[in-house]
Formats: sequence, C-alpha cells, structure tokens
Amino acid sequence: MSQSMRLKDQPPSERPRERLIEKGADALSPAELIAILLRTGLQGANAVEIGRQMLQKFGTLEALARASLDDLRTIRGVGRDKAVTLVAAFTLARKLAEEVRREAPLLDTPEAVAAVMREDCRLRETETFQVLLLNTRRRLIKLLPLTQGTKDMLLVQAGEVFRAAIAANAAALVLIHNHPSGDPTPSEADIKVTRDLIRAGQLLKIDVVDHVILGRATAERPRDYASLRELGYFYQ
Repeated sequence: MSQSMRLKDQPPSERPRERLIEKGADALSPAELIAILLRTGLQGANAVEIGRQMLQKFGTLEALARASLDDLRTIRGVGRDKAVTLVAAFTLARKLAEEVRREAPLLDTPEAVAAVMREDCRLRETETFQVLLLNTRRRLIKLLPLTQGTKDMLLVQAGEVFRAAIAANAAALVLIHNHPSGDPTPSEADIKVTRDLIRAGQLLKIDVVDHVILGRATAERPRDYASLRELGYFYQ
C-alpha cells in the first residue's frame, strides 16, 4: 500500500489513531505517534510519511525534541500550528519527568539517579553540573542546578554546593552532570572535582554518595551513564 495514501483512506487497522485505541500507544512507531500530533498531511505525503521525514531530517527523537519552532517549520507540511503542537508535546513530556522527580524518589543507586535525571540532561547542549540533595533515607530533597559551562569545562565551587546542602538540611548529596559528546567517561577534571567535594563533605559530615555522568547509549556502550563510585574513584 502506498505510503502517500491518505490515512482516512487506509483500513482502520492501519490508521495510527485506531491502532493506538486497539493496541495501545507503545505499539506505534515514533512516526505514527508524530502523525497523531500532526493530524493531517499534505498532497503526496500523509501524516505518517511526514513523521518519517522529520525523523530522517533530525536523526533522533532527542534531536527532534530539541528543535525550535523555526527548525520544525522547515519540514514541508509542518506549519506554525503543527510546530507549536510538537513543541508543546515534547515540553509536556519534560515537565512530566520533572514532576516525577519531585515525588521524592529513592536515589540509592546510580541507575536510579540516571532514571530521574536522564530526560533533563539529554537535551542540554553544554555541560551542566547539578547536585541532588538527599535526606538520611537517600530520598530527594531538592535539585540544585549549580553551573552551566562550555561543551568541555565546568567550574564548580565547593562552598556553593555545601551552603545549599546545609540550608536544605541535607544529609547527603549526589553530583551529576552531562557530557554533550555522549561519552560518559569521566575526565581528569571530573575526577578532581569529585575528590575535592568528597573531602569537603567529610569535613562537614555530609556524604557525597556518587558522581553520575550522563551521556548516550550506543551499541558498544549500552549504559548511557558512568558512576565514579562504581569506577573506584571514591576509594583512592
């Protein structure tokens, strides 16, 4: 069946909306989910085909989620209203992730930290150092967005970190930042910052639980994060 056939002319079992109702949203491809947001296509390309074209142009859903209104409108068939709908949908997904994070999750493993911070970090184009302030049960009290650097450098001040921790009555904290390159391997600067903050925390009786670096998973590297504690840098 031609990809450019209008969706309303296709059998109900092949239309994205009907497939979602029958099989659930997880059964749909990204292009089909985008098509539901777009609602209509144009002459020679239905909404699913436009969704495929968007994914082909931007390469990944992550890149598509970062796209501006003007970037989205460069796709033939995507006008102002459709671009606004897409930006709203991706922003709503990010706000949902923020809401889940505010529900005081248990952050006692690097996997849990990565799960909470992944959506926040994946769209950032520069390294951003953040601190998760925890209570005695390792539950989140507050997220401290500390500093945003260049693509390869962060400046972190121990005093700023621990003033915020003391003000929040935090018993522990987790350091986290992103590597825009996608490779979460810690740099020498990352290791030095970690050790400096561990020493400062020991003096103030505030436990630095871990330093988690978020990148992107690949076929060769299935985990999209690195834990400096797991790598042994907390024991040297």
